[in-house]
Amino acid sequence: MPLRALIVEDEPLAARRLADMLARQPEPLEILGTAESVAQAVALLRETTPDVLFLDIHLADGLSFEIFEQVAVRCPVIFTTAYDQYALQAFKVNSVDYLLKPIDADELAAALAKLRQRLPAATPAPPAFDPALLAQLMHQMQQAAPPAASYKTQFVVRVGEHLKVVPLDQIAYFFSLEKATFLQTVEGRKFVVDYTMDQLEGLLDPRRFFRLNRAYLTQQSAIQDIIHYTNSRLQTVLKPTAPDAQVLVSREKVNVFKSWLDR
Repeated sequence: MPLRALIVEDEPLAARRLADMLARQPEPLEILGTAESVAQAVALLRETTPDVLFLDIHLADGLSFEIFEQVAVRCPVIFTTAYDQYALQAFKVNSVDYLLKPIDADELAAALAKLRQRLPAATPAPPAFDPALLAQLMHQMQQAAPPAASYKTQFVVRVGEHLKVVPLDQIAYFFSLEKATFLQTVEGRKFVVDYTMDQLEGLLDPRRFFRLNRAYLTQQSAIQDIIHYTNSRLQTVLKPTAPDAQVLVSREKVNVFKSWLDR
């Protein structure tokens, strides 16, 4: 019986390329499905039983680590990532395989050979991760992030007929409202920026900024207070005051958020 694989990748071309590579193996893998987001991956994992999970890190609606907080993953995981070698050491320490993008055919073959050696006998495997390990792994990745110079240090915004440069230190947080994305300064001014929240998350140093939920991406210095909320969630109080009455940390991000604060 062929190995059954589930691919979680938010870039359709990358997902198709990986599926094609798996189909061309001497022992082709059966693809149970592909998912582009945390929500889709959780749904597929509840419906299927893969032998291996190929997992990208940044997905359309968050980090792939959030999957493990919502569903028990009982199969080996192979991360497909563009992270640098320092962050990848975190995966090795925690006995997780990885493949660097763009995926090399020989490296994929080696990973599959390693996978077949590791596959357990007919006994059920324990869950792949627990929340404490996830928080630790995310913390290691943030500590191993590239220097801040590789991320944006300022933004150019439009003020009437003029252009204004806003340094990162003057930015409190970003938020989305009515299909637009805004930059909120520490002085209380807001400007429209030509980026989506997902794009900003990749452009900003994760050691300084955290995506609280789909609508807010904040610098730690802008968090004035944190309050326990219902259903294991957290409520943040931002300064300057946010447009929304409540700015909640998504339940699936709470552990990672605490680790980010405690780094």
